[in-house]
Amino acid sequence: MPQLSVIVPTFKERGNVAELVRRLDAALAGIAWEAIFVDDNSPDGTAAAVKEIGADDPRVRCLRRVGRRGLAGACIEGMLSSAAPFVAVIDADLQHDEKVLPQMLAKLTGGDADLVAATRYVEGGSAQGLAGRRDAISRLATRLTHRLVGVPLSDPMSGFFMMRRDRFDEMAPRLSPTGFKILLDIAATGGGKLRIAEQPYSFGERFAGESKFNAQIGVEFLGLLLAKMTGDLVDPRFIFFAIVGTIGLFVHLFALWLLLMFLPPQHDLFRAAQIFATFIAMTSNFLLNNELTYRDRRLKGWSQLKGFVLFCLIGSVGVLANVDLAGWLYVERPIWWVAGAVGAVMSALWNYAMSTLFVWRAR
Repeated sequence: MPQLSVIVPTFKERGNVAELVRRLDAALAGIAWEAIFVDDNSPDGTAAAVKEIGADDPRVRCLRRVGRRGLAGACIEGMLSSAAPFVAVIDADLQHDEKVLPQMLAKLTGGDADLVAATRYVEGGSAQGLAGRRDAISRLATRLTHRLVGVPLSDPMSGFFMMRRDRFDEMAPRLSPTGFKILLDIAATGGGKLRIAEQPYSFGERFAGESKFNAQIGVEFLGLLLAKMTGDLVDPRFIFFAIVGTIGLFVHLFALWLLLMFLPPQHDLFRAAQIFATFIAMTSNFLLNNELTYRDRRLKGWSQLKGFVLFCLIGSVGVLANVDLAGWLYVERPIWWVAGAVGAVMSALWNYAMSTLFVWRAR
C-alpha cells in the first residue's frame, strides 16, 4: 500500500514523463509512493510512454481519459482513483520542485494540516521560472483572488499541493471539473474548516514541450472566481456561455446587415432575413459552445448533429420566453432597458440550464 499518490495531469507531455519518474524516485527515497498519470488522450503518445514505464515499474500507472478534457477534472479523477492516505498534485513539465515533497508529507503526517500548498511567494520561494508577462499575470490573479475570495493562500495560482485524501473525498462532489486552478477551488470550498500550511519552493524552467497557458485559461479562472464569490451559485461554465452568447449577438447583427444590403426594403423580406440571421447566430453559438464552454464534453459526429437540433429547439423556446417576459414587464412598468435586460437574462439562463442538462449532459 503506497503512503503517497502523486497525481500528474498530462496533455502532450511525452518528453517529460521518464524524467519526472526518475526525479520522483530520487526525491521520495524511503517513502512508499505511486505516480498516477491522468492523460487527456494526448496525440503525442504520452499515455503509451507512461504505460511503457509502468510495465517495468508497478508504482507508475496511467489513467487515460477519452472524450474528456481539463486539468481540474483530471486531478479530481486521479485523486479519487487513489487508495493512499495522502495525495499530491504536480505538473508534468518539471517546473514544480519535487524535492520538497517529503517536507510537505511531513507536515501532513504531523497532524497540523489537512492541505500543504507549495508557494513561490514566501521567504524561501522563487518564481524565477516564470517569464515576465506570465509572472505579472500570476501576481495580478493572486491579488484578485485575495481581494474577491479571501482564501488563506499566498500563491493560489499554484497547481502544486498535497493533502489528506479523506478530506479530499469529503469535498470532491462540490468541486468544479472545469478550469485549471484546482487548488483555489479546494481552498475556497473547504473554507475555514480546512487547515492549510504552505511550503516554499523554487519554480523552475519547463523541461520539454510547450506551455498550456492561454486566454481560455484566464477566462476559466475568472469563471471560478465568480462561482466562489457567489457561493457556487454561478457555474464557472456560465461565463463562457455568456461570452459565446455575446459573440452570437454580434454575429446575428452582422449577418442581418449583410443580408439587408442585398435585399429590397420590404417587411416580409426583413422577417426572412431576421430568421436566417438568427439561424446563423445559433449555429455560431453551438459550435463555439461545443469547442469552449463544453470542451470536456465535446460532441462529435452524429451526436453533434443531434445536439445542434436540440440546441436550436431550446434556443427557440428561450427567444419566446425573452419576448413574452420583456413584453409583460414593459406593460407593467414601461422602462424599455429594464424589460429588455430582464428578458435577455431570463433567456440566457434558460438556454444555459437546458443546454447543460440535455445537449452536453454535463454536471
